[in-house]
Amino acid sequence: MNEDLLTDDENREAYEYLTVSIEAKANRLNLLIGVCDDASFRDELIAQYEAELQSQIHCYRVTLARGEPSLRAAVAKLVESEEYLQQHNPAVISVTGAEQLHFLKLGEERSEQEIFFGYLQWTREGLREFPFAIVLWVTNQILVELIKKAPDFWSWRNGVFRFASTRKNTVSAKELEPIRFAFTGNELSGFDDDNDYLLPIEDLQGFIQDLEQRGVKDTTLATLYFSLGDIYRKRLNRSECQDYKKEQELGIKYLNKAVELQKELGLEKDLATSLNNLATLYNSQGRYSEAEPLYIQALVLYRKLLGEKHPYVATSFNNLAALYESQGRYNEAESLYIQTLALRRKLLGEEHPDIAQSLNNLATLYNSQGRYSEAEPLYIQALVLYRKLLGEKHPYVATSFNNLAALYKSQGRYSEAEPLYIQTLALRRKLLGEEHPDVAASLNNLAGLYDSQCKYSEAEPLYIQALALRRKLMGEEHPDVAASLNNLAALYKSQGRYSEAEPLYIQALDILEKRLGIDHPNTVTVRKNLANLRDRLSSES
Repeated sequence: MNEDLLTDDENREAYEYLTVSIEAKANRLNLLIGVCDDASFRDELIAQYEAELQSQIHCYRVTLARGEPSLRAAVAKLVESEEYLQQHNPAVISVTGAEQLHFLKLGEERSEQEIFFGYLQWTREGLREFPFAIVLWVTNQILVELIKKAPDFWSWRNGVFRFASTRKNTVSAKELEPIRFAFTGNELSGFDDDNDYLLPIEDLQGFIQDLEQRGVKDTTLATLYFSLGDIYRKRLNRSECQDYKKEQELGIKYLNKAVELQKELGLEKDLATSLNNLATLYNSQGRYSEAEPLYIQALVLYRKLLGEKHPYVATSFNNLAALYESQGRYNEAESLYIQTLALRRKLLGEEHPDIAQSLNNLATLYNSQGRYSEAEPLYIQALVLYRKLLGEKHPYVATSFNNLAALYKSQGRYSEAEPLYIQTLALRRKLLGEEHPDVAASLNNLAGLYDSQCKYSEAEPLYIQALALRRKLMGEEHPDVAASLNNLAALYKSQGRYSEAEPLYIQALDILEKRLGIDHPNTVTVRKNLANLRDRLSSES
């Protein structure tokens, strides 16, 4: 078994029960249900049990057909093409595709899921001719509906095996609450408020596209645009997204649509929030010049509509400050961070997560300027407050660990920094999964610590992992990708591997000059690094 795949104890236990169940009845009808919201993780699980079982049991996969998603038809088509199965030899058939079926009718008489459940409900006897283990893979949302709408099939199951993952293809009832009114008279009109897996996100897209095709341009559509865009933004933060870059672009697409329609309809308060959230997504892509005017417009609107003393105004100050910090405009950032902290203290008191965020952000600015004695007490206050308010297992606590570790590293306090960096990486992996920008940052930071201690063999693989992950999540031209290229180049330079270092410095400099400008502190640093390397090369030639 691949221990890296099954790091969670409950997932490992579910996997072991699943493989035992497959082996126990591979030569007679054996209906098993696998539940997993992450399609990639599910495919890895299937590949793993196929590899373990193939020496004694033949393994097959089928995908349910869209439109007419019949489990029996899918299995029958496979059997018709496989002589081994026609002879009723031991086999396991893994069935996927249910996760792609629409829950909403979307203009049709019946939804794809309704058709699927209808086939399941009346398919039990028809499956008797297939003496194999059949693993039907579903999501949590489909499982809930299956139990209600195909009880006969459900009663025949020989086991249900649930695999936990942060990624999912569904939206929770809580997130749909602001747009519940749009679904009046639809399948969602009486939904369960506690359902974390209520609606496939693609169904929400389809619902919006249906309104667009009918020429609707009203406040309902504007609200739907904003809600879907913001759902994507939150999925990125919580690492629920199936494809980071794709969902980032979808978030931008729908928030842009919201901004356009809100302007047209004069919905100023909603527009301010859309502008702010759209700017946040641009900021996460390193598109600072596009984010800045949106943050400024949002701040102007919030001040106009809510006055100077409102939490949203404080949030706008904070976001604009973070942008200026990313651009190397430290004096402007500091002024805004200080205003933010003062306003939040006045409005929220001393014990609020936003106070911890402000303390942390101001400390990070001071740390980047080498003002370590000012940064440390702020970092510690932020960490204490986050732990008290949010508990030990929260992404913000992980961020506090990371930032305090970065401060200790800057001061040469390596023995204090290392356990914090390791703790951060472990916590982020647990909370956010393997594919998240914060995990890439942790890999990079731990590598940087080892690099500072000349532990090159430990640093190099971490730098390489961080670079690969950042490229995958952020694209080739993100400033964080440039940072990873620079760090790896510096490592190679320290080892005398100049021919490997030079092209990495060149790539990093090209990205930073395009994205941040020629005078940004990071651009200047990389340019100096490249110049120093070339001086070394020329002196040795």
